[in-house]
This record gives sequence, structure tokens and C-alpha cells, in this order.
Amino acid sequence: MPADTPPSVPYTAQDWPIAGNMLAFGPTGPDGGPVSEAPTSYWADCLAQMRDLGFSHIDPTDAWLPLHRLTDARLEEFKRILADHDLQIPSISMTRNSVVDAQHGERNLADAHRLIDIAPEFGATIVNTGFMQAFTPAQADALWFWLAEGHVDDPALRPLAIKRIRELGDHAQANGIQLSLEMYEDTFVGTPDEAVAFIRDVDHAAVGLNPDLGNLVRLHRPVEDPDAMFEKVLPHTNFWHIKNYSRDFDPATGAYATVPLPLKHGYINYRRIIRRALELGFTGPFCCEHYGSDSIGVCAENRDYIRQVLGSATPARTSHISEENPA
Repeated sequence: MPADTPPSVPYTAQDWPIAGNMLAFGPTGPDGGPVSEAPTSYWADCLAQMRDLGFSHIDPTDAWLPLHRLTDARLEEFKRILADHDLQIPSISMTRNSVVDAQHGERNLADAHRLIDIAPEFGATIVNTGFMQAFTPAQADALWFWLAEGHVDDPALRPLAIKRIRELGDHAQANGIQLSLEMYEDTFVGTPDEAVAFIRDVDHAAVGLNPDLGNLVRLHRPVEDPDAMFEKVLPHTNFWHIKNYSRDFDPATGAYATVPLPLKHGYINYRRIIRRALELGFTGPFCCEHYGSDSIGVCAENRDYIRQVLGSATPARTSHISEENPA
């Protein structure tokens, strides 16, 4: 196939699922209790804000609303509110709930299985998980949590991690969906080389990578060139938490500086990277993230940027797909 003819995908630039991550709303409701126990009016208010920003898709993430904690009745209420706001869920993300957590690993594994069962009810094709764990006290106190040292995976647990991810992959495959592993520093998928090695060792058709390399370029430590990192992981990518940061390094003092920025303004050239992902056959959902400021407002700008890049990268293909699959 010629280099300028990307593989066919089932979306146009305008209907590609690009979700807003609900983590910006936080884990607590208006009364300070967990969002899972909040009144449906609060859920509706959060969803209305996303719809007002033009989102057609969200990722509810367990950092906002842990769907696996809801009763069947409350799940139905959430489905109704989603429908009321004409919102869809292409992905459900688990955050800081590692399946090999020393204290809660078995519970987290059970929660992941529950989400894999729930996901098809919402039309989600991806359950995203990873090996990041709860903030350390230092991270909780930092201006930006990535400025403090966090959890580091124990190499002795890697075989168990592979076993449990393969188990989840079997369940996902049986349910017609996929599992994605979020790249995060100091975990089993903490660098591109480690992530690719882990995916190859899991060796499962329903398990891929979430190349959330924003998690790496924000670190105040040496990292590989972004293009080189993405080249390694994009062939294994089935879902994408996407965000960007500035990155500066002063060799005279050894000081780093990183700050969250909209996609088109940051250190990673996402126009180039998204186009490369399409060339390599990426067809998964995007999920926009941002920290600080008006996070969901920035996510909405990022969504529009992604759509523009998709459209400019694939005009012939999207036109062809639109003719084959008219709305």
C-alpha cells in the first residue's frame, strides 16, 4: 500500500470518538461524599457542562464516577442521564487502581472484571487500566503531583501482572472489547521499551497500549525524544489518553520546567504524531485530558484540534468512508 494511503478505518474525522475525561470534576460530589453516592442532578450538571462544550463522548473514569460501585438501579439512572444529554462512552478508564497493588490488587482485579462486564452496556469498546497507584503524601502536597516521587513497581510482581492482564484480556475478548494499558512512569509500562516488552510478554490480541506520553514528558528527569518514543509504541496502540506539556531544561543548572498546555502548543508535535499513528493503523478512541486551569475547556479545544488534524491527514479516506457509510 502506498505510504500516502493510510489503512481504512470505520470513522470520519467528524465522527471519530474523541472523549472528554471527567476526572476534572474530581471524586467528590457537592456534599463532599463520593460521586457514586451523589444525587443524579449532580451527574446531570457535570454532563451538561460537557455537552455545552460540544462533547458527544465522555470517559467517566473511576477518578470521577466508579461505575463498578453503582447498583444496577443507579447504573440505569446514569444511562438515562447520558441519553438525556446525547452523550456516548467509548472508553472507561481505571485510575491508580493497579491489579498488583500490594494491599488492594485482588479487589482492583475484581473491579476491572466488573468494568469489562459493564462496558458493553454503554457501547464502550475499551477498558483502560494501568499500574499507577495512589498518590504518596509528598505527591498530594505538591503543586503538581509529578514533581514528587511516587510509586515504583516491584519487579518481582511482573509475572503476576502479566498473568492478571492476560486474564483480563481473555474476559475483554469474550465480551467483544479490548483492554488498554496506560503508560506511566516507574511502572511495568513506564518507558516505551518496557511497555513494548510487557505487551509482547502478555501476547494477547485484546490487549494494547495507551501511549499517554504526556505522563513522561512532564517529568523532571531525562526522557527520550517524543517522536522516537511514539515510534516504538504506536504499533501497539489501541486507545489514547492525549495531553501535552511545555518542557524546558537548563544544562547549566540541571533544572527542568514543565507545565500543562493545549495540544498544539506543547512539547509534543501532535500533528505529526497523529498522522503517523494513522499511517500505522490506529483506529481507537481518543480521550482528552488536561490538568489545571479550565481543564474541560482546554479539552474541548484539544478535541477540535484533533478533528482538524484527522481531517487534514485523511481527506480522501474520510470521503470514501462517508460514501460507504452515509449518516
